[in-house]
Amino acid sequence: MANTEWGAVYKELGAKPVINATGSVTLLGGSTPVPEVKEAMERAGDAYIPLMELEEKAGEAIARMADVPAAYITSGAGSALTLATAAVMAGNDDDRIEQLPDTTGMKNEILIQKRQRYWYDRCLELAGAKLVEFGSDEETTAKDLEDAIGPKTAAVHYYAVEQSPDPKALSLEKTIEIAHARDVKVTVDAAGQIYPLENFGKYVRMGADFQCIAAKYMGASQSTGIALGTEDLIHTLSLQSFVGYEGRRIRGVGRPQKIDRQEIIGVVAAVKRWMTMNHEERLAVAEQQCEAIMAPLKGIPGVTVEQNPNIIGHQPFGVNLRIDAAVTGMSAQDVVEKLKAGDPPIWTRVRPGEDYIALHVFGLYEGEDKTVGERIAELFR
Repeated sequence: MANTEWGAVYKELGAKPVINATGSVTLLGGSTPVPEVKEAMERAGDAYIPLMELEEKAGEAIARMADVPAAYITSGAGSALTLATAAVMAGNDDDRIEQLPDTTGMKNEILIQKRQRYWYDRCLELAGAKLVEFGSDEETTAKDLEDAIGPKTAAVHYYAVEQSPDPKALSLEKTIEIAHARDVKVTVDAAGQIYPLENFGKYVRMGADFQCIAAKYMGASQSTGIALGTEDLIHTLSLQSFVGYEGRRIRGVGRPQKIDRQEIIGVVAAVKRWMTMNHEERLAVAEQQCEAIMAPLKGIPGVTVEQNPNIIGHQPFGVNLRIDAAVTGMSAQDVVEKLKAGDPPIWTRVRPGEDYIALHVFGLYEGEDKTVGERIAELFR
């Protein structure tokens, strides 16, 4: 690349920086704080602040912007899931808070649709909860949930994916109706559901007791997330946090999930920016980046490119790249490996169950979109 300083701080350590065409993935660093967030974080370093107070005030600010009863800043969306699970099991009982992850004597079962098992449901188990599936691989009915709720049920967990809703899953509306009728809480993983703006906090406004958001998608640090929910659940969640551990001297399971005051301020700045920015302009830039990737690839025999039209959530658009191995002599996975072996490496992937490379522009810096398209084209010359 033309910029000789690119990645220099990593090269000094003997590590190899990469061009990220995969998207906002944790494996590659997740996000780059935007200028407004960097500035706010810099200003936050000018003074110390009791973090119990800062969490309270920052949560109030975010709750107002999201139009939900309460909010709390956590160490990523995964941390929010763990703390919420601990909260629904232990409540505000300090003895139980300190007993976790031993759940003896507590309601410790978290119900989850079999169709909604996913990579990050592991976060629900870290506080000591037991995941219990309901429904089948084919569908989930209201009766499946009704029959699954028992004396050990602490909550029902729901995985929200607005980009590709599952018509065979039990709806969140019905889940809330059935669970609340039996005095069971509902938690929602909505980590990437930040756009359209009405989706931000939507699930709590629908009646769920909790939802999480990954703040990295809005230009905050990768290591930050947001818990939104009812005042009661967010309060009990806060008791489990690293701040509660130190400020109250009660040893909750959230102690390792620490964030600093700069990150908390950065999240507030990121949410404020997200709620007030020109999203049409943001989407237009992403669409232009996709066009720059596709331009050198059009017309190559055995190569098909199409733009993903999705704008819902955290990663708008994107390019789907299909490779006909019979024509090109390379499979999609071969292309992934060759790009990764180049200089500089370009990271992409073929996700499980898919037969194409999904390229995303979320993690691309200026000019890297063109580089990605040209480097892929070179493989077929």
